[in-house]
Amino acid sequence: MNYQSDPLHWNLSQIENIGPIGEKALTAYRKISQQLNVEMHPFNTAEDRIHELIESKENFINLSRNLAKRAQNRERKTIQPKEQLNGTKAIISIKNYLGGYYYFTTDETEIVQDSIRLIEGKHSKRNIITSTEDIKDGLLKMILFTNLKNVIIGNKEYKPIPTLKLTSDIEFSADKLKPSKKEMLRLLYAESIADNFDVFLNDTKLQNIQII
Repeated sequence: MNYQSDPLHWNLSQIENIGPIGEKALTAYRKISQQLNVEMHPFNTAEDRIHELIESKENFINLSRNLAKRAQNRERKTIQPKEQLNGTKAIISIKNYLGGYYYFTTDETEIVQDSIRLIEGKHSKRNIITSTEDIKDGLLKMILFTNLKNVIIGNKEYKPIPTLKLTSDIEFSADKLKPSKKEMLRLLYAESIADNFDVFLNDTKLQNIQII
């Protein structure tokens, strides 16, 4: 709370401490292993990584970036059996104004002329509406997608249309919704208007659904 600079500088300053903290952690794990007589995984990989971190923060940045890219590629190839999506999964690599990179995937993309719909999908098998927790998770992606300034595929720039798509195995009926769920959808609609993203319930835009 007393730190005078911004979060970026705080994070960079903490990088300098990662090596010593990692070594303390390994020492603690060894003590736990001895005291509880529990065999731990080999420490070789962790020790090598800590040494890389001690050498320079550039090593830390490159290591983190490579791990994130590998996770992105795994996610792109993964198809969740519960998802109800029609478009194509895509990877999205975001570069911020400081030169930092962040690697994500979209559950679905649709290109229409000069626009591209970036879709985060959430599905429910047993309920009419996806859980509030899943919707909150989807809204985190909307924060990212609504702040994109330049979206380029190849050499062509597209206008992004951030979209939260809520699907269910149960046919939607506003009459069957509890009052709390109706209020949640009203709030979600207001949020989408304020922050300029679309919400779909199955294949219908939320704005086209009458919720009494």
